Amino acid sequence: MDIVLYALTALLYGGLAVAGWRAHRHTAVEPALAGVPSGMAPAPKTSPGMGAMGAMGRALLLIALLVHGLLLHTTIFPQNAMVFGFAFALSAMFWLGAGIYWIESFFFPLDGLRLLVLPLTCIASLLPLIFGGVRVLPYSAAPMFKLHFLIANIAYGLFAIAALHAVLMLMLERRLQRMRGMATRHTGNSWLTSWLDALPPLLTLEKLLFRLIAAGFVLLTLTLVSGIAFNEQLVDRALRFDHKTVFAFISWLMFGALLTARRISGWRGRAALRWVLASFAALLLAYVGSRFVFEVLLHRAVV
Repeated sequence: MDIVLYALTALLYGGLAVAGWRAHRHTAVEPALAGVPSGMAPAPKTSPGMGAMGAMGRALLLIALLVHGLLLHTTIFPQNAMVFGFAFALSAMFWLGAGIYWIESFFFPLDGLRLLVLPLTCIASLLPLIFGGVRVLPYSAAPMFKLHFLIANIAYGLFAIAALHAVLMLMLERRLQRMRGMATRHTGNSWLTSWLDALPPLLTLEKLLFRLIAAGFVLLTLTLVSGIAFNEQLVDRALRFDHKTVFAFISWLMFGALLTARRISGWRGRAALRWVLASFAALLLAYVGSRFVFEVLLHRAVV
């Protein structure tokens, strides 16, 4: 049953990603084939079957999310037990990120973001087949642990999609800088240029970015609080200063500093975006990275 869910999940995500990329590549090369000079071609018109996420595309993505969610539930919680590892964490993170994208797509034109999210989600959904994780038995049924687990993974999903936003904003900003003073020069009309042009304006992405970070910060705070409470319930000790705890608090402090600077001084631009990526890297090291080191490099179980 699990292998069927894996195959169906990969097929849906992969099919949507390939269709989207082929459509954007087609719209990018079409003006060049027609002999239209670069920079003078009108903006390509997309259709639901092409680059734009139409009703059929949203329906298929919703089906992919439901199948992926069922896959995560059956593989992480088999027969009242729990199996988890860095691959499961990445799969759950990108599943939530794709779900957040699906909701955002109803309010903003995010077709360019879809072309980045779906391939990554497809790859992440297959990682548990290669890296099976470890069985977590002693406390997997504890209500406090399940609450902590749910909040943590939602927070990770929010920060994952925020990190993708930051990457896209850096690419857009670099493209805008290159275009300054080059209005009369031939700049090319590649599929990559078409993809960047399909993204929302920088101000829209920036608004979404800090909305995601604010929501993720609240959930990360709840993750740390619930983790402390659960740890105290489990081993009568509120804090255990291991690598996971240290990097989690570092990431929390970094995201908190970013939001504070944004509120006080309106911090923005490349420096703020790089800070977002550095904060997300610390969050990855807090859990996904540490599990990868233990499970893959050191061949040790960690919970």
